Amino acid sequence: MSTQGRQTTEQQSLTAGLNPAQGDAVATLAGPLLVLAGAGTGKTRVVTYRIANLIRHGTAAERILAVTFTNKAAGEMRERISHLLGTPKSGSKSKSTIPSPVIGTFHSHCVGVLRRHAKVLGYPAKFTIYDRGDQESLARAVLRDLRLPGTAISPADVLGIIGNWKNASIMPAQASGAARTDKEHLAAAAYRRYQDGLKIRGAMDFDDLLLNTEILLNDHKDVLQQEASLFDHVLVDEYQDTNGSQYRIIRNIALGHRNLCVVGDDDQSIYGWRGADVSHILNFRKDWPDAKMIQLESNYRSTGSILQMANTLIAYNSDRYGKTLRPHRPDGPRPRIIQLKDEIEEAKIVVAEVKRHIEQDHRQPRDIAILFRTNEQPRLFEVELRKADVPYVLLGSQSFFDRREIRDILAYMKWIDQPDDEVSLLRVANTPPRGLSTQTMQLLVARAVKRGESVWRIMNDASAIQDLTLPARRGIEDLRGILNDIGLAMTSGPMSEAVQSLIQRTRYVEEINRLYDEPEERESRTASIGEVTNAIAAYQDRNSDGDLGGFLAEIALAGKEMGSEKDKAAAKNAVWLLTMHAAKGLEFPIVYMVGMEDGLLPHSRAVKSGEEKDIAEERRLCYVGITRAQETLTLSMALTRMKWGKPRPTTPSRYLYEITGKADNPNRYKRQRS
Repeated sequence: MSTQGRQTTEQQSLTAGLNPAQGDAVATLAGPLLVLAGAGTGKTRVVTYRIANLIRHGTAAERILAVTFTNKAAGEMRERISHLLGTPKSGSKSKSTIPSPVIGTFHSHCVGVLRRHAKVLGYPAKFTIYDRGDQESLARAVLRDLRLPGTAISPADVLGIIGNWKNASIMPAQASGAARTDKEHLAAAAYRRYQDGLKIRGAMDFDDLLLNTEILLNDHKDVLQQEASLFDHVLVDEYQDTNGSQYRIIRNIALGHRNLCVVGDDDQSIYGWRGADVSHILNFRKDWPDAKMIQLESNYRSTGSILQMANTLIAYNSDRYGKTLRPHRPDGPRPRIIQLKDEIEEAKIVVAEVKRHIEQDHRQPRDIAILFRTNEQPRLFEVELRKADVPYVLLGSQSFFDRREIRDILAYMKWIDQPDDEVSLLRVANTPPRGLSTQTMQLLVARAVKRGESVWRIMNDASAIQDLTLPARRGIEDLRGILNDIGLAMTSGPMSEAVQSLIQRTRYVEEINRLYDEPEERESRTASIGEVTNAIAAYQDRNSDGDLGGFLAEIALAGKEMGSEKDKAAAKNAVWLLTMHAAKGLEFPIVYMVGMEDGLLPHSRAVKSGEEKDIAEERRLCYVGITRAQETLTLSMALTRMKWGKPRPTTPSRYLYEITGKADNPNRYKRQRS
């Protein structure tokens, strides 16, 4: 058979089973190519088949660069290509002798570039990559050298601001001009010293990997020529998630040969809060005027009714490509929208339906997913699932009961209920910090053991603590006052109000702001401690004569079966509880999207900003949630929701009006809140 005949046969074997659009993408081997891959349209298959087709058409495997965002995605890509080409799988002894495509994450590729050229920027080739602890130590030293008080700006604040600047390619010399707030001006003063400190130590932080690679390719043409000459083809997966540095790195590498294929979906761009810029995929044909665009619209995942809802919703985003997902499977039941009295009823009804699916419809637990927007929402669903003896796996957020702030507040409550609980006492003694260092507490424990008394008794014995430092004695006095006063409040009034007093007296929200630099993290953890108030208020509503011990017992029983994160990962046949962000890329026969209310979805930050781009990103997130469902989809909302221990009326998500065709009146979602 002639060479041309063999190529034709191989081409047919690779495109067999593909739809026309998929086949076109796999067969287009030269020039810039934009593959708009809608949800459930076989994106991964197209990417891997296209790489295999390039190799079968004579491109040396090692001259193909494929970049994605996670190590897992990169690993799966390698395995699929090995299978298609009949080469040894990962782990095979002969694998190292066979050339293969260069497949990895953006950061892993940048490390390779920097290992080869870091000396150009004044770093050693074997530079160290600093972790968060290393970064904070250096930032703390910089602030000390600048004599900036910790009350003005913390190391975490400095790192957060500098990290944002690095992602925007803002250098130390430009930082003062970019600074807007007082903290940003202080961070600008620290930026240069921080970078100098890294370089002196032969280190880079995580953000430097992208920024320094961009600098190399922009400012050193010999480096760009050398790196670009390594590849004849570049493919980028999830292109809608690229930030500015990633966008410019890829553009520089591919500009010479122009064989750049990007695959993504502008309708699934949901990471703007961490620097992703949807304009990169929207402007691809402006950047590459000769680019070919192929749209994958045949959806192999969801029923027509589910896709109709998704298409209707996303059409409200004006700045997008005009894609319409088309079903490739038989239709099923129409998606439902249900309104429940409150979040307690929402959890009960959803879990009751989940249990019915398992027991009466004989569905496997793994077929069912409950999707939520914020990390605070799954608490009630966890409780109800445990009560119903339904196995579940919580992904995308830490278990509510395992979060640091929840464990801290509960430790106070445990000691108040049981003063002999020294484990809880030792946890709360210096939480938040009040001058009781680890060494001080170790000294008090030793004295308690020697006397055969409790640590609490030692703390209340003036003679036993008179030799401690003044800050330590004041810390003990502060702790005693809080525990005694809140203990009295627990028995003399509503426990939810006592918990609110506890949070205020300990200044725990201030502690959260000290510990965490990201606004979203601060907001999430502050909302979590508010959920403790909601939980105890709900407990008292259910149990008129319930006391603190009863509440703590309920919480303990609820958390008893949690197990470790490894156990949960291994328990594959379980209902999925996960955020909508974490659900991206997954699919489930049965999906519940809960908390469909303005302030949750769209998130309160987007509502408060008033920016259409923020509402549009939240709409894309809702679209991602809807398109996870294969057969059955239910969207739920609560008419009232607890906030700081009191029920508050909610407003239905504006997206509910849009998907039901009732979005003509914008005042529908501007209802006044109390």
